[in-house]
This record gives sequence, C-alpha cells and structure tokens, in this order.
Amino acid sequence: MASLQREDAAGRVDRLSASPRLFENPMLDKLSRVHWSMPLAFYLPFVALLGWLSFETLSPVRIGLALIAGYFIWTLTEYFGHRYLFHAEFPGKWGARIHFLIHGVHHEHPNDPLRLVMPPLLSAPIMLAALLIGLILFGRPLVYPTLMGFILGYLIYDMVHYYVHHAEPSTRLGLALRRLHMLHHFRDPEHGFGVSAPWWDKVFGTEHQRERRS
Repeated sequence: MASLQREDAAGRVDRLSASPRLFENPMLDKLSRVHWSMPLAFYLPFVALLGWLSFETLSPVRIGLALIAGYFIWTLTEYFGHRYLFHAEFPGKWGARIHFLIHGVHHEHPNDPLRLVMPPLLSAPIMLAALLIGLILFGRPLVYPTLMGFILGYLIYDMVHYYVHHAEPSTRLGLALRRLHMLHHFRDPEHGFGVSAPWWDKVFGTEHQRERRS
C-alpha cells in the first residue's frame, strides 16, 4: 500500500509539473518551451530602442503619461485575453486542440517551468498587433512610449506568473498574488483572471469570493 501511495504521489507531481509534447515537429515543440528569462532577453532590447526613440522626440512628461497609458492598456489586454481567449471553449476536435495549445496545457500541467511564460511564437503577434493598433490610434512618435509601457506590462505579467508558480513569496503582495492565482488554478478557473493586475477582477465582478466559515 505504501508503495502504491508513493507511486500515486509521484504521478500527481509529474502531471502537475511535466507537460507533454505539443507538436510532433521537434523544432516547433522546442519553441513552445521557454526559460523564464527568454521574454526579458527578447524584449528588453526593443524597450531600450523605444525608449531612445521616445526621448529623441518627446518631453519626459509626455513619455511618462504614454508609458502609464501603455501599461494600463496591457493590464486590460491581460485580463480580457485570459478571460475570453485563453478560457474560450472552441467547438469540435480542432477547437479542443486549439484551446489546449493556447492555455489548456498550462491548467493541466501548471508547474511546468518551461511553459509558464509566453514563448515569442505566441507573444510576438500580440506585440505586432499592439504596434499596428498603436500607430492607428496614436501615430508616431507617441506610439513609441505607449508601446514601451505595453511591453513592460507584459514582462511584468510574465515574471509575476512565473514567480507565483515557482517562488516562495514572503511579502504581503507576493502572498496575495500567489493565493489568488492558485485559487484560479485549483478552486475556480472561472474567476481570478488578472494575474499581475487583479484589480480588474474587482471591477468586472470576477474576483474570488471568500468561503463562509460556519
């Protein structure tokens, strides 16, 4: 019996941590597995370039306001993307496959360290769309600091997501973020969509409700 219990425990640990191949193609599957530092290495040079372009053409006040606006836009993108895209139930066999690729694999194997931050394969189209929409809405040069704030918001999201899964928070903020995200994973996946920006759950009525104790 003890041996069986150990095997069950090991099986559960494996299921929670190690995720399966997503693609038969070795290159595609490798691109779907990302070390937590990859987003920083990939996007910080773009942030530096956008910062240089911003200070070449705009005042510090306008840059600061645009940065805040870009970050604010990211937090809404994070919330609505998580709520309506990542948790969308698409019809049919292909729909189930798409859902699993986008987000289902993370809920099935939430502690896989190589599938906790977005691979550039997934995040780059989001940034390209943000650039195109930003050019339409804000034009140049205001799009530069706005996009910089958007990308920094994304990096904060990815780092917070990795942190709440694999760190041991000791601050009140860290403990609160971890608790809310673990509730989303293990108690109620229909609430708690704001990973780095949980205030949107309060605004849109999707915050976790405290269980009443008798």
